Amino acid sequence: MSSHNAANSPREAENLQPGWRYRAHMVRAAPPAPPFRSRLAAGAAFTLAVATLALLAAFTIGNLLYVLAALVSGALAISMVWVAATDHRVRWWAAAAAVIFVAGAIASLVAAGADALAIVIVVVGILLSSGLADLALRWEVHRVVAHRWRAVPPTNNGVLFVNPKSGDGKATRLGLVGEADRLGIRTVTLEKGDDLRALAEQAVQDGADALGMAGGDGSQAVVASVAAAHGLPFICIPTGTRNHLALDLGLDRDHPLLALGAFGAARESSIDLAEVNGQVFVNNVSLGVYARIVASDEYREAKGRTVAELLPTMLGPGAPRFGLMVDGPDGPVEGACVIEVSNNLYRLTSIAGFGSRPRLDGGNLGVTTLSVRNAADVNRLVASELAGHPERFEGWRQWTSTDLVVDGLPETAAAVDGEARTWATPLHFRTRPGALRARIAVDEPGASPALLHPPVSMNTLFALVRIVVGRPSGIEWEEGRAASAVTQCRGETS
Repeated sequence: MSSHNAANSPREAENLQPGWRYRAHMVRAAPPAPPFRSRLAAGAAFTLAVATLALLAAFTIGNLLYVLAALVSGALAISMVWVAATDHRVRWWAAAAAVIFVAGAIASLVAAGADALAIVIVVVGILLSSGLADLALRWEVHRVVAHRWRAVPPTNNGVLFVNPKSGDGKATRLGLVGEADRLGIRTVTLEKGDDLRALAEQAVQDGADALGMAGGDGSQAVVASVAAAHGLPFICIPTGTRNHLALDLGLDRDHPLLALGAFGAARESSIDLAEVNGQVFVNNVSLGVYARIVASDEYREAKGRTVAELLPTMLGPGAPRFGLMVDGPDGPVEGACVIEVSNNLYRLTSIAGFGSRPRLDGGNLGVTTLSVRNAADVNRLVASELAGHPERFEGWRQWTSTDLVVDGLPETAAAVDGEARTWATPLHFRTRPGALRARIAVDEPGASPALLHPPVSMNTLFALVRIVVGRPSGIEWEEGRAASAVTQCRGETS
């Protein structure tokens, strides 16, 4: 749900008359035309992409045996990595075989001789065409961002909660509290045993007009839920380890202090929240492999070793299938090793957009399930991912829903915004569209990587053609989405 209000635009504001009441509604409008520089960049990107594909095809045909040898060696290497990760008995033998097969794949390409230069040219061509495609779409991204965020005045009594231990003490290292004090922002530094929700509720009772959180995503969800319950704006300060919410809000995670500007004159948008059995989450809930690993007591202290020890018991030969079941659009999905339910859908069709959401106001849950049974499945999954279409893997499912039920076991481990816990099933998920007023500083980008970088696929080429002929790409801008009008209701006073 966008926070854009039709009556906020200058043209419509001119029509406002005393004694009239105005009601904003959406209407279809002519699509915006891309500027000449975007059309030029799109044409160059399309031409370069086609030339790169043609060169790749010529290289493949001219060196078919070498290319096939490289593909077979690469597939065998992936299979050996899978075996090494899931079978203790032959781990070191499989790892050694993987190294040998990787060397074989490289040797096969080198043996192609001088034509191997084509590979370098192809890589450069892909990078250049991707960069030009981003440039061609930049105007569209700017329009989406401008539509998504609206200007708001400074807060009068904002309160910032700070977890000094989150992100290995990031807030302390950056002097966050001192900088907040300098800006006149009241801070509450959390101590061991503090009840964050109770502190946030108390801040509301004391007259806070905005709530902020400097910490991990689990803490962000707690404060966000309190802010949403009281209709207050929420401010995310990215001082956690991963800061996935900050990433998709379009914050600069490398400069957390910049986010403090959201307490001053800032930008605001209404975004969705999601719930599982009544608990709010801002990013996602993971079930299956990842959830069981995170739930391990050893995971926090030795992540790599814990993964290596637990994977064989969960995915190795003879491992029991995961017993969770969820209803998908094509029927029940049973035994998936990964089920992820997210607050809006993640864009997972390219490496550039992996783990990022193009929007947080779509009003839906994103659901992704993955079923992997053996090394052959891993090869097919990797091939699909490299092609930019993991959805083509038969064990992959992704769809959207407004509510969802996951069942099948008496209880299950879950990672809720990265925090481990155990739930009794069934798990009931639902979305809460537009539940939270999120504020960001005016200097923040306000766009996630998934919005900034389009997925690399054949659809991208068609999108570039649309820009060349003077139309929106269809990737970022939905025709009519930003159009609005004002209906005047005579006789109704505001």
